[in-house]
Amino acid sequence: MLFFIHIQKAAAQKIMITGQVIEFQERKGIKGVSIWIDGESETTLSDTSGKFRLYTSKKGNLQLNISALNYVTMTYPLFVDSENINLGAVYLKRDLDLEKRDQLLTLSETDLKDESNLDSNSGLLQATRDVFLKRAAFDFGQAFFRVRGYDSREGMVLINGIPMNRNWDGRPQWNNWGGLNDITRNQDFTFGLEASDHSFGGVLGVSAIDLSPHKFRPGMRVSTAVSNRTYRNRLMATYHSGKGEKGFAYSLSFSRRWAEEGFVAGTPYDAYSIFLSASLSLSPHQTLNATLINAYNNRGRSAPLNDEVANLAGTNYNPYWGNQSGSLRTSRSREIHEPLVLLSHELSKNNLRFMTSFAFQWGNRSFTRVGYFNAPNPDPTYYRYLPSYYVNSPIGANFIGANEARIGFIENSQWSWTDLFEANSVPARINDAAYIYQEDVSDEKTFSGSTILNLPIGKRLRIDTGFLMQHSDAENFARVIDLLGAEQFQDVDPFSNTLNNMNETTERVAGDLFGYHYKISTKYWNSFLQARFDWKQCDFYVAGEYAEKSFQRDGLFLNERFIDNSFGKGEKVQFQSWGIKGGLSYGLTSRHWIKAFAYAGNEPPPLKYAYINPRENHLVVPDISEERIYSLDLTYLVRLSKLKGRISAYYTRFMDGTEINFFYVDSGIGSEFVQEVATGVDRLHKGLEMGLEVDVSPTTKLSLVGSIGRYEYASDPAVSINFDTSGEDEILNGTGGNIDLGFSSVKGYHLSQGPQTALSLGIEYRDPMYWWVGCTANYLANSVVDIAYIKRTRSFRIDPESGKPFPDISEDQLRHLLAQETLPPIYLLNLIGGKSWLYKGKYISTFLSVNNIFNVTYKSGGFEQSRNGNYQQMLRDNMSGTPSFGSKYWYGFGRTFFLNLAISF
Repeated sequence: MLFFIHIQKAAAQKIMITGQVIEFQERKGIKGVSIWIDGESETTLSDTSGKFRLYTSKKGNLQLNISALNYVTMTYPLFVDSENINLGAVYLKRDLDLEKRDQLLTLSETDLKDESNLDSNSGLLQATRDVFLKRAAFDFGQAFFRVRGYDSREGMVLINGIPMNRNWDGRPQWNNWGGLNDITRNQDFTFGLEASDHSFGGVLGVSAIDLSPHKFRPGMRVSTAVSNRTYRNRLMATYHSGKGEKGFAYSLSFSRRWAEEGFVAGTPYDAYSIFLSASLSLSPHQTLNATLINAYNNRGRSAPLNDEVANLAGTNYNPYWGNQSGSLRTSRSREIHEPLVLLSHELSKNNLRFMTSFAFQWGNRSFTRVGYFNAPNPDPTYYRYLPSYYVNSPIGANFIGANEARIGFIENSQWSWTDLFEANSVPARINDAAYIYQEDVSDEKTFSGSTILNLPIGKRLRIDTGFLMQHSDAENFARVIDLLGAEQFQDVDPFSNTLNNMNETTERVAGDLFGYHYKISTKYWNSFLQARFDWKQCDFYVAGEYAEKSFQRDGLFLNERFIDNSFGKGEKVQFQSWGIKGGLSYGLTSRHWIKAFAYAGNEPPPLKYAYINPRENHLVVPDISEERIYSLDLTYLVRLSKLKGRISAYYTRFMDGTEINFFYVDSGIGSEFVQEVATGVDRLHKGLEMGLEVDVSPTTKLSLVGSIGRYEYASDPAVSINFDTSGEDEILNGTGGNIDLGFSSVKGYHLSQGPQTALSLGIEYRDPMYWWVGCTANYLANSVVDIAYIKRTRSFRIDPESGKPFPDISEDQLRHLLAQETLPPIYLLNLIGGKSWLYKGKYISTFLSVNNIFNVTYKSGGFEQSRNGNYQQMLRDNMSGTPSFGSKYWYGFGRTFFLNLAISF
């Protein structure tokens, strides 16, 4: 009797909520819709007719969430007392923002402009519903806005549990699955320090992409798009079979994108993507999945411009291309082709999930350029070819020469392929090419394995744990593509006249490797454990991770400049990293929540900052260590019937970072091409974020988004320069190839992480006749130019002729020269709209976006050139107001559009 009384009491505490999810236009039930109540971990799915049944023990005012892939998530306020609730028909509308995400993919492909650090993290934000993050991705991303000033490597991207962040720089390579918009929509995005089901994550969050075919709604989708951004045209087709009677499902997708020229002149674009995936249900709760992604991308690169060149040729000018035999040929392009094979097994029952995945990725990334050897620089923007060279001459201004240079540049501002062929055809250079067309290649093979377990223990506790192992071998080399009319090329360093490879002869022809050739092996493993506790008005979690990573270089060329440490295997560089984080969420009511998160840990430096110059030798950055990170986040969430949003405050400090830069410098201790190593770099990120949405009416919505941050250097890093000692400069030769420049006085300078102030006001109207239009007005400010460390070291004050400090330094003039430049504020107005139809069972939709309607010209980023490495030279270079080595800038796109038409059936 006591047993049955207990069961009856337990049953009485459970309230049943039932209903049926219906597609708004087709009026058909939707299968596989997720339904859950805010603050509870239990989730139910709708059946084949859309019906669902959900139990809850909570009472009072609750929020019921109904979500499905490709549909707008609906939130229903409920008052739960003691009786069961039948909602009846609940309608879901198709998510028209999916077409907007197609545009975002074109934005993310411009994240890495050339080889600069102007990456944004917009690609991480595709799956989010947060109004602030959506605005940051779609609108602020045009100016390379970074959420909280974080680098994109601080966010983790997973595909079926396998991390896609590269060892080289820690950033995800979006082009590895670019163009597969229909396939990558099934994402689970966890922002910041929130708990993730899939990984411990970074301070930016986790984006987990699920490619399982049986989770996609069956059907065919064909779309075409035209744009004037990176590509002009796109065709895409996707088919999902759905799960058959025997549990078999498959998905196919193909896309093609191309342009003879993008928005920036001389930037051709050629890309295709192929996706094949099949899954087999071994039982009602177990699935085996195999996937192939084959994505290829080749695009021309653009160049940053200083003010002098922009004034002469316009902000859309690109010097990297020219006409050859009547057709456009670019001197610099980037090609990425890294196919990926995935094999996954998933066990999912109720809220338990166990997933094991293996992946193999291979292929290469390459950058092309024109190399010149004992010959004039062929770049039309080389400083000696510009008017400022004559105006800023140390022997006095030559205005006649400056005017002739101006006329010459305007008339011959593009790359001259004809001149290169003529130079190589001279008898003295036919077997010793003055110019070659070359590529720098990284050919990498990576094997990964991961396992993830999500285990509910009772009603209040859930355990998440995972293990990852990864091994990669990256072969790096330079290769001759075209001798440009010559018959041979001599593989000798033009500055020191030394051999790049003493084990071979110097003669090279097209297809041969030259310059450098080495491999780097990376081994990495990671484990994490997370516990989540859930109560009625409060939940919290704690998580920890431990990881180990190692690098080892294997030189395949014996470099004459570094005989002792260039050939064979170097020492293994090892790192151990750990992290611990936790979060607490407290519901003041079911509509008002406070969330607090904290993180402490460290992470290894990316491979690009571990070796000083891996192309030539084994040298590792001295005393290199893991970067320490501390972060706090406090958020207030509001979910009223007509008002939704959040306000967040954050504080993050990165400590003991490392950076490496390459440049030619005229410094106080001599002139040389150097590798600059900065260690002990501390960065501080703090600020406020706000995103609010107000439903003015059933059809009209207003949004207000704002971000005010301060991202700055929080230390004075130690700076040293490295160079080879085989040249003729006696001053530098006496140093053994390394000079310690002491500390760079940069503490308090701003980080060049995009706009640090961003405000946006938006309005959106959705008509019952299935069309919608929206407009956003955006203000972006406090973006700064990236500073040069070497100019803020003690060497900047030294006279290179006497070796002593300049006696006549004006401190006011010095502060003026070294003041950090703030870029002008940016005002952007964007317009978006769409329409959908249901015609004979086929769903047709179109989407149009127009960015920067008023065609505003603006600088999206920039950096100081390091050439002027001493006070006197920089002062003289700036006197005319048109310095030869002034800052270089990236310019944002002008008015652009993206038009997409899709048919689903």
